Amino acid sequence: MNILDKIVKDKLIEVEAKKKLLPLSFLATSPLMERDTYSMSENIVEGSGIITEFKRRSPSKQVINQTSGIIDVVTGYQKAGASGISVLTDTKYFGGSLDDLIQARSALTIPVLRKEFIIDPYQVYEAKAFGADTILLIAAILTTEEIGILSQLAYQLELEVLLEVHNQEELEKSDLANVQMVGVNNRNLKTFDVSLETSKSLAKLIPEDKVKISESGISSVEAISSLKKYGYKGFLIGENFMKTSDPGAAAKQFLKELNNES
Repeated sequence: MNILDKIVKDKLIEVEAKKKLLPLSFLATSPLMERDTYSMSENIVEGSGIITEFKRRSPSKQVINQTSGIIDVVTGYQKAGASGISVLTDTKYFGGSLDDLIQARSALTIPVLRKEFIIDPYQVYEAKAFGADTILLIAAILTTEEIGILSQLAYQLELEVLLEVHNQEELEKSDLANVQMVGVNNRNLKTFDVSLETSKSLAKLIPEDKVKISESGISSVEAISSLKKYGYKGFLIGENFMKTSDPGAAAKQFLKELNNES
């Protein structure tokens, strides 16, 4: 059993427990269910294209940053010029929480992505109730039908969808009808090896009406310049900023270099 299988197995148990503690009827009472969401896809195309991330740890790197506070980091990212912010909400493997999501939402005026292993419609309602504008769907853990059901629900709740793929097979099986952004993860989930060639090889297979996002392993302005030639408009960068003592300042410097390059 690989790490993704383990995460999904644990997530199934977690979601069923949450349904009993916080039923949908409770989520429906959240004032955030009525808010107008921000469009991450539009912000990416019109802005810097950089999606910054708040992430404390990961299965591949146990500790990334356990000291920086969520509000300081995400407001620093916004001031730096990020087009959107990704917030990890998985606790067991990434040290995140829904509290991080709602704190980020309270402090920001740009789109927030709930980065989570979403396998159940309950989690889509949960994302809206806790302030997300966009949800992540991971093709590797979902069937074609599940992608369709979850993305349709997101559309009904006025949430955008970033669909993540790792290879051609995952892309071709995916129902993209209600997907605004397709993200290519450059990290092999079985080996954790990272290669930007994954994004480059899949670029031509992504429909032109979807905003192309490259994820993982992006740590230089040169990498972004090379990916733009393949039609990528968005670039998710997390670890590169979070591993520093001041992620917001690191993002500001990076975006300054990116602006000078363009």
